[in-house]
Amino acid sequence: MLKDILQRLRLKAKDPLQIHGYQSYGTDDHLYLLGRALEDEGVDLEKTGLASVFNNAWHQFRSDELPNSKIKIRLPDDRVLYTTTDAEGYFKLDQKEPGLRALTNEQGWLQVELAYDDENQKRLIKNDNRFSGQMLIPATTAEYGVISDIDDTILKTGVTSLLKWRVILNTLFTGVGKRSPFKGASSFYTKLHQGKSGDAANPMLYVSNSPWNLYKYLEAFIKQNNFPKGAILLRDFRTPFDRTPKPEKPHKQHEIRNILKTYPEMQFVLIGDSGEHDADIYIEIAEEYPERIKAIYLRSVNHEKRVFRVRGLLEKFELTPALLVKDSQTAEEHAREIGLIN
Repeated sequence: MLKDILQRLRLKAKDPLQIHGYQSYGTDDHLYLLGRALEDEGVDLEKTGLASVFNNAWHQFRSDELPNSKIKIRLPDDRVLYTTTDAEGYFKLDQKEPGLRALTNEQGWLQVELAYDDENQKRLIKNDNRFSGQMLIPATTAEYGVISDIDDTILKTGVTSLLKWRVILNTLFTGVGKRSPFKGASSFYTKLHQGKSGDAANPMLYVSNSPWNLYKYLEAFIKQNNFPKGAILLRDFRTPFDRTPKPEKPHKQHEIRNILKTYPEMQFVLIGDSGEHDADIYIEIAEEYPERIKAIYLRSVNHEKRVFRVRGLLEKFELTPALLVKDSQTAEEHAREIGLIN
């Protein structure tokens, strides 16, 4: 790669290092932290203009990760834990750890400090080698949880377009500040987060097939458009040359099952769209956990054949309320009728 050659010849300075800590979820005695160690390519999502947006998108996908790097994790009570990144710079800490709820803020978020723990690492590290990670522990007042897709569910994306050309154009040429949420979606999600009581603080978990490369982009979109803060669970971006083992289960099924197992006493609302496979996945989950799913809402996308197929699936499904809706208002009215919101 040209950049590597220039850096070896000392014609270009090496990029500083950073750690992306992802918003994850866990319990009072189970720590589940996700993140990635990589070079800082200078991505600035606040910059506008076609060139800046394209440059941001390019560098998000052309990331230089740090494999086999030792990461130090410090909890608010000064407990220190360690993990190591994999071949693509990702790390996952998934272990028993007591007394975590007492360390959370009023919203149930556990804030941890991430740092490189390699004494031989001589390259400049940003932020004085102090980076943040977060994990959500659902409030004791929670009435149920919400698991939602992102693309074409809350964010207008165009996944049903031919060869997904709209997805490509939106990702490469549209800044996060100009991306459009569906009308009424953030208000509906806020009401679900508040629950029937109005202050339930129901946990929000955004599960998407978008790659981790777009994490900062999607995190910014959720925040800027006033959707409730929640765990964001994406997937690894695989290329035709990727030799790492493929996961046994598709990403969404794996994540949703893991959430249900993490919170065995909690029921959930599932929200997606009719564009790809959300209907099949959610029906399969509801059949596997018939007492755990309170409702399924699928946003109707502008694709006649797919809408027709999903409508046929839902007509045969009777385990739990499942609606194909054209707008958030319809879903909100139904949620109110079955006692999910005020």
